[in-house]
Amino acid sequence: MPANTTPIFSLTPENKWTSTAMTAVNTGHISSSAATNCYLVFSAGTNGSFVQKIRFRHLPPSNNTAATVARVWLNNGEATTTYSASTLWDEITIATNTVNQAAASINYELPLNFALAPNYAIYVTLGTAPLGSGIVATVVGGDY
Repeated sequence: MPANTTPIFSLTPENKWTSTAMTAVNTGHISSSAATNCYLVFSAGTNGSFVQKIRFRHLPPSNNTAATVARVWLNNGEATTTYSASTLWDEITIATNTVNQAAASINYELPLNFALAPNYAIYVTLGTAPLGSGIVATVVGGDY
């Protein structure tokens, strides 16, 4: 069987982020809590998408925030309440953060670098409440 030798590139850049600051906690599988505790970050385009990375950042004025873990889930387009619809892709620790006017807040990046099938989505959950204004997640990618 011949190998695919034709490269594919995304046509339209897509930079998407959570529509609200992430503050709610989901300590188990994405479907183990209410839908308000899993945050949609990215939905693939009609022909699929390429996702490069996901970036996490505390929102100001989040003074003295708590540490948490952000869990990144791949979803096949079915309801997040269906256990078999989502799989844990990766997780990243987000340290405490003290916002001030003399130093930048920390960014956390998790490389993804994979194609996302049509109708698939990326969700994020948090292990503990981050306090303050919350955390925003942003995905950098493109649609095919």
